[in-house]
Amino acid sequence: MENYRYFFIELLNRQDINPRLVWWIDFLIISSLVLGTSFLLVTLSRLIISGFFKKIAKSTKTHLDDYLLSSKFPLYFSWVIPYFFLLWVIPFWIIDSPYTISIIITLLNIYGVIVTILIFRSILQTLRSFLFSLDSFKDKPIDSYIQVFMLLIWAIGIIIIFSIVTGKEVGYFLTAMGAISAVLLLIFKDTILGFVASIQIAANDLVRIGDWVTMEKYGADGDVIEINLSTVKVQNFDKTITTIPTYNLISDSFKNWRGMAESAGRRIKRSIIIRTSSIRFLEGDDIERLKNIERISTYIIEKNSEIKKDNETKKINKVLAINGRNLTNLGVYREYVETYLNTHNKISNQLTVMCRQLTPTQYGGIPLEIYAFSTEKEWISYEHLIADIFDHLLSSLSYFSLESFELENSKNLKEL
Repeated sequence: MENYRYFFIELLNRQDINPRLVWWIDFLIISSLVLGTSFLLVTLSRLIISGFFKKIAKSTKTHLDDYLLSSKFPLYFSWVIPYFFLLWVIPFWIIDSPYTISIIITLLNIYGVIVTILIFRSILQTLRSFLFSLDSFKDKPIDSYIQVFMLLIWAIGIIIIFSIVTGKEVGYFLTAMGAISAVLLLIFKDTILGFVASIQIAANDLVRIGDWVTMEKYGADGDVIEINLSTVKVQNFDKTITTIPTYNLISDSFKNWRGMAESAGRRIKRSIIIRTSSIRFLEGDDIERLKNIERISTYIIEKNSEIKKDNETKKINKVLAINGRNLTNLGVYREYVETYLNTHNKISNQLTVMCRQLTPTQYGGIPLEIYAFSTEKEWISYEHLIADIFDHLLSSLSYFSLESFELENSKNLKEL
């Protein structure tokens, strides 16, 4: 090979070319041949390696090889072949110039470090995709750990590159980094806090991908779609994306609705406001009429009998209804509401079911709150169920001679 190496130099010397230009022309010709060969090696090795992985991917059930292909592992690995080829061909490529050889070797070593980093990066991306394909890891903050490893790999790679360029040992730069550790901690403060937060989030199971979270401080109200080293991405219900610093999930308060999703039901807590003037004691005719309502007929019969017996025992003067014990239309209606909810096939009977009175509002009326848990947890179905329940309950008011409270436009708005 050494004899052939001087072929172009001898050929150029016969052409009466300036001897100072002969070396450069020879260098450019050989460089073109070497780089062209390197490009050809990259192309061939990429085709061979890609074909090999595609063949494996078709014959195996695991998707790991598919993820290696999508992360460009065959491409990056094919770049290794030219590196060794160029190192091998340097003595033939460059002659009579030790300085140029040292520059080329330095550039090749830097190239080798970068290719190694890219290979590790593709392996980590493959690992990330593979872990996310497993049910047990889908909701874990895998991105945070992958990013930490990538930062570590890049940091090591940069130190090695500095070592190659300067000719100093790697230990020299590690010692220098120790000396400026305070500055490095300040520069990478957010990264360190994010990493610590990711560990705490995973260890304490605070947030998972897919959780519905609410964080009013950042206007976040939706599903967690990504947890990485620096931010947590939340897709709100209007399809906007809110990014929250990862560490703030540890330092600030937020609401995670996972408990609701995993429980037996989703809470319903809404009120009907009853007009106070429509509340009254029930007379005999009213009681007889309400006995026809199947859901509460047994209750009315038993309760009315109990009240009559108690009043007779105590010899209550019933000339005025206010004396003694009485049924009220609101009390009977509350019983009707609870019975209706208890017998509803989409209200959980494992959790609290209650209809209660709240403190009267400042504008008038008595809130009658329905407190129960829907077995429908998906938002649209949940809202439809609530609408159906309150449609029925509002329509039922007239059977109990009750009225819902509404502000009168003319009088009350002036007072407001």
